[in-house]
Amino acid sequence: MKRLTIIYWLTTVMFSLWMLGNAYAYLTSEEARRLCAHFGFPDYFRVELAVAKLIGVPVLVLPWLKGRIKEWAYAGFVITVISGFFAHLASGDSVRDSASALLALVFALISYASYHRLQVASSITKSINTGSLTTIV
Repeated sequence: MKRLTIIYWLTTVMFSLWMLGNAYAYLTSEEARRLCAHFGFPDYFRVELAVAKLIGVPVLVLPWLKGRIKEWAYAGFVITVISGFFAHLASGDSVRDSASALLALVFALISYASYHRLQVASSITKSINTGSLTTIV
């Protein structure tokens, strides 16, 4: 379980830092403003994406936030990253220029999968410790 915890936190922190950096760039960088215009996005959408990322990151990293809110944060990030990949391609960028979005997607998916495996492991451990586990499948 220790290895799984390390994988979870490593991928979650890396993905979260990536999204925070992206949000910061969306709010402050002229290059990010030009990139969003290149994609054909209205300027308000750039700010909207940045704010959504700034809200989503704490949901991912705060351990006491669980359940549906975390599920929605992961869903939002996965949709955002996949949409970013397709925005690059649709605006004429090469697959190579779009690949960073796929790398972000890999971090998000590993974080998500390890989060769920940790939840299952934690649930089993709690059941064993309280004596409420009747059968282990």
